[in-house]
Amino acid sequence: MSLLDTTRPSTQGKLKPEKSLLYLQPHHQRSLRLYSSLSKWEKKVIKSARPKSRAGFTVLVTGAAGFVGTHVSVALKRRGDGVLGLDNFNHYYDVNLKRDRQKLLKRGYVMRCRIPKSYVNSNIAGFVNLLEVCKSADPQPAIVWASSSSVYGLNKRVPFSEKDRTDQPASLYAATKKFTGLGGRPDMAYFFFTKNILKGKEIGVYETADGKSVARDFTYVDDIVKGCLAALDTAKNSTGSGGKKRGPAQFRVFNLGNTSPVPVSKLVSILEKLLKVKAKKKVLPLPRNGDVEFTHANISSAQRELGYMPTTDLEMGLKKFVRWYTGYYSGSTKKKSW
Repeated sequence: MSLLDTTRPSTQGKLKPEKSLLYLQPHHQRSLRLYSSLSKWEKKVIKSARPKSRAGFTVLVTGAAGFVGTHVSVALKRRGDGVLGLDNFNHYYDVNLKRDRQKLLKRGYVMRCRIPKSYVNSNIAGFVNLLEVCKSADPQPAIVWASSSSVYGLNKRVPFSEKDRTDQPASLYAATKKFTGLGGRPDMAYFFFTKNILKGKEIGVYETADGKSVARDFTYVDDIVKGCLAALDTAKNSTGSGGKKRGPAQFRVFNLGNTSPVPVSKLVSILEKLLKVKAKKKVLPLPRNGDVEFTHANISSAQRELGYMPTTDLEMGLKKFVRWYTGYYSGSTKKKSW
């Protein structure tokens, strides 16, 4: 479904290959001898990482078997960029879904598996390791990393602005996402709501202390992908190489969202209509720790600098998701890995 079907990314590559991560090209005899001595897997890595277009990037995508990572990888490959995927295949949610995404992605590029890590190791230590490697590269690559609306934590100002403080996280996950992380996912409400509604199981719907439904700025994955690619395409050239800095590096923070919060109770109503099944709802008080009452993104900076504009509302996004979900979990041999 979605980007994995026929939709092409709206933001095309603009910048020159020198911003890309380095890869080996056998241009002369020495390179040819080196290339011929490589293993089959190493040759596949080189081939996968090589851009198909002259202006394309070579992109390392971390979390490539994840929901957003898969869609970003497909979008990059479709427009002619070279892609190398990296994922630790942890058990945070159904690994089978990640493996099916891997099979899809392996048709177009190489994915490398790593040992599972915790939130802290993946989102903080892993990101620092990536920065250290990029610092020593020549030329240094542009880096685009995705965080989470969770970082705004207990912030009461709406809509959330990139200038707001992010030092009041409501969970450990939110604290680690302040640093990095790409993140349907089975741990998301619409996913497990759909699963439990179809199985006739009870679903918990949180309410605030004053009896209101919690609200979320639900954003369709294709819109997030467009924002990620636009950030890559508008990044400036590196200011350093070989670990040496020659000037201030570009650093930008953008909110990507639908800028239209929807009560979770409405999400459930839409799912009931699409699934043609009445949900067994249990209203619960919102936990004091671990979750927030609402999310609402101020996307003015992304609109101005990236040309970002979300185009898929919640009902249309859920319609596409339900179509994928019922197909993927129907037992059909022709599965599409969302």
